Amino acid sequence: MMSAADLAAIRLTLELAAVTTAILLVIGTPVAWWLARTRSRLKGVVGAVVALPLVLPPTVIGFYLLLLMGPHGPVGQLTQALGIGLLPFSFAGLVVGSVFYSLPFVVQPLQQAFEAIGERPLEVAATLRAGALDTFFSVVLPLARPGFVTAAVLGFAHTVGEFGVVLMIGGNIPEKTRVVSVQIYDHVEALEYAQAHWLSAGMVVFSFLVLFLLHSRKRGSVR
Repeated sequence: MMSAADLAAIRLTLELAAVTTAILLVIGTPVAWWLARTRSRLKGVVGAVVALPLVLPPTVIGFYLLLLMGPHGPVGQLTQALGIGLLPFSFAGLVVGSVFYSLPFVVQPLQQAFEAIGERPLEVAATLRAGALDTFFSVVLPLARPGFVTAAVLGFAHTVGEFGVVLMIGGNIPEKTRVVSVQIYDHVEALEYAQAHWLSAGMVVFSFLVLFLLHSRKRGSVR
């Protein structure tokens, strides 16, 4: 059965995923909207930067974030000057790393949803003299709702499954930075295969349910 440490890791993982997903939706929405609407030459550059976590090893992302947020990095010096302290090996550092690592899993579904709306609804809103913000919140958001659901689910699930980034930035501090993936790693290192099995099986079931719900929702929307 699961120990107190396992339950603490699960709680911390869910908290990290929830906070990360909320931040990603706030940050990712304007980025996705810009990518869907712009004709700027920078679209390809920004799109490539957003998609980098899809191809980069998580340890590479974690390494450079660790340098940036460390005592000699620009972000680390800024946070120390503001009295916040250093972000590595803290929950806040995990959130920063998770936001970068899961960014494409939120931005890309939103971008696709915005692009699928087309020009017609926006033109109709313009003829009714709706402002930009009014059009976005009254027309775009309702039409893009399936994209927001997909983005939120994928962002949450991807954050739950992180390992390399969180281990590089957060280390392995019980009840502070030790998430489920790290807890599984600890069990395997200690040859505690029964405990590792409980957590790993839970992750398999969780991942299957997420993918099943997403595919079921897409099938329903097509009908």
